[in-house]
Amino acid sequence: MTRTLTILGLESSCDDTAAAVVRHTPGRAPEVLSAVVAGQTELHADFGGVVPEIAARAHTEKLDLCVEQALTQANLPLSELDAIAVTAGPGLIGGVLAGVMCAKGLSAGSGLPLVGVNHLAGHALTPRLTDQATFPYLMLLVSGGHCQFLIAKGPEKFTRLGGTIDDAPGEAFDKTAKLLGLAQPGGPSVEAEARTGNPTRFRLPRPLLDRPGCDMSFSGLKTALLRERDRLVAQYGGLRVQDRADLCASFQAAVADVLAEKSRRALTQYLDLAPVTPTLAVAGGVAANQTIRAALETVCAESGTQFLAPPLALCTDNAAMIAWAGIERFRAGHRDDMSLSARPRWPLDLTSPSMLGSGKKGAKA
Repeated sequence: MTRTLTILGLESSCDDTAAAVVRHTPGRAPEVLSAVVAGQTELHADFGGVVPEIAARAHTEKLDLCVEQALTQANLPLSELDAIAVTAGPGLIGGVLAGVMCAKGLSAGSGLPLVGVNHLAGHALTPRLTDQATFPYLMLLVSGGHCQFLIAKGPEKFTRLGGTIDDAPGEAFDKTAKLLGLAQPGGPSVEAEARTGNPTRFRLPRPLLDRPGCDMSFSGLKTALLRERDRLVAQYGGLRVQDRADLCASFQAAVADVLAEKSRRALTQYLDLAPVTPTLAVAGGVAANQTIRAALETVCAESGTQFLAPPLALCTDNAAMIAWAGIERFRAGHRDDMSLSARPRWPLDLTSPSMLGSGKKGAKA
């Protein structure tokens, strides 16, 4: 399909309600005509994390408003779109279901085609939206709920080289912030606190660096930080301001070291494919962390690999990436109907064993 496509994307997999309109003409760079995100930070602030039921209710209340704002910003009526793309998983099932039902209603009312999108594919394809990356490229998807190395070979063809066997980095940042009395979401809070900290004061572990491969683990790092915090509290009768800053800096440095070393290993496997333009791209909320970005840039410079990181607004959950992934799937001939299901689990690489096991709801991502 070589004609221009304009698609509305909806995203509601966690705690951000988002709608966006993206247009693409083959041979040209994609255009983000609008991007609306309604966050829920205040709704969850008192709970130390995202409450799924609260998130789902907020999505239900805000989705139609976000769609209206996105269409207004794009200066387009619904009738001038080519399709509607929506995150159909993985994610918190209540939020995913709210988005899917909204998209189905819009599709039924307008007659526009419906395209279900894997949330992880949205992140993984973002470098093609922002930088027109060519396949194959190496993708580090690092977010609140996921962390994995993927070789992106096509819009729906991904090979996983490794990933976290327990907590994702974003989850570890959130839990660290909670342990240290910092605000949620934890990533920005820990990064801000770390700016005045000493990253070498505490010798926190770098899990799994003594084992081959690209798999990662962050739960032990979080536990080590908890022990250091408790030791300081017992010694000084509380956590001093500089102690907290040093803990944050040491934790952040440990995460960056693990991601950098595992990226070196993943690059070795990826470069065996002899790509024309070797590229490591990073996306997901944790990709906004400047210390981690700097570490990954250094790794790429060592191997002569291009480093791509989307703008910060496209690192976190957003609907522009869903609209773009929808364009990629739509061009490939994919369409969904009213039987489209909301999926709490939906791995990108369907051939590799599940990283975190599986259950009644299927393989985890």
